[in-house]
Amino acid sequence: MNARAMLVHHTRYRYDRPVHLGPQTIRLHPLPGCATMLAHGLEISPAPSTQAWCHDPFGNRVARVTFDERVTHFDITVTLTTDQTPIAPRPLAVAPSTRIWTAQSVDDSPSLAAYRQPAPTDAPALPTLRLDALVKKWRARLPCPTAELLMDLTRAIAADITYRIRPEAGVWSPEETLRHGAGSCRDTAWLLIAILRRLGFAARFVSGYLFQPERDAPEQLGCELHAWAQVHVPGAGWVGLDTTSGLRAAQGHVALAVAPRPQQAAPVSGLLDQCEATFEAAMRTTMLPAHGACGPVRSSLSS
Repeated sequence: MNARAMLVHHTRYRYDRPVHLGPQTIRLHPLPGCATMLAHGLEISPAPSTQAWCHDPFGNRVARVTFDERVTHFDITVTLTTDQTPIAPRPLAVAPSTRIWTAQSVDDSPSLAAYRQPAPTDAPALPTLRLDALVKKWRARLPCPTAELLMDLTRAIAADITYRIRPEAGVWSPEETLRHGAGSCRDTAWLLIAILRRLGFAARFVSGYLFQPERDAPEQLGCELHAWAQVHVPGAGWVGLDTTSGLRAAQGHVALAVAPRPQQAAPVSGLLDQCEATFEAAMRTTMLPAHGACGPVRSSLSS
């Protein structure tokens, strides 16, 4: 079954006065090697003075833009064509030496050092009693088949932490998410990363798009910004784990940026004069039949 889709994603910032924008980094391009990406376009208004594509230290393809003049708005439009034809999931090809994870297991590849650092807390002096207790509970299950451990942990967070839409910026610390018993996708992803690192895994934060069938029209695909975790599994490489669904990431998860910490994977970041700013994002997904004619359009708006 053909399931090509074209996403048009508008990000809009409005300022209450003309402001100087410092250098801006835009992380809205799928990761290099993304198998589902067919085409990508980026438009910026007002036109930047400079625009350059490069790769950041974590391998993300990013656009860096600068503005010489003051601006009253900053608009980013991404056009992404993607192949969302369903693909059967494959079992994890775990290396024989790590098929059973133990309390002494550590993914100690030097290239992964940044992804093994413990997730920072709100402040070093604050206790992490809830997180410590949860890690102790999962460590008590070891030794355990690695694939089973990863999926059980992901499903447990999805079941025990209530999903909450949080429009405010920032990511809660793992302790804060556990204290609330709820959190956004980015909060629970960060919680999973904290636990995985304490269990000896290398893990990283992912921001991206999630394509999935619309609830009221399953034959159509919708899209939204999403966050999840990736764990490095010896033999299998980086594996996506979604704490919102409790499942492995699939072809609907289009990763845009990966990093050791959530702030390093933000879709847009940069310096800005002090001002009153408003933000909104709009997404429109168009199904593209095999013969190339455009089908019905589904859209969503968040602000």
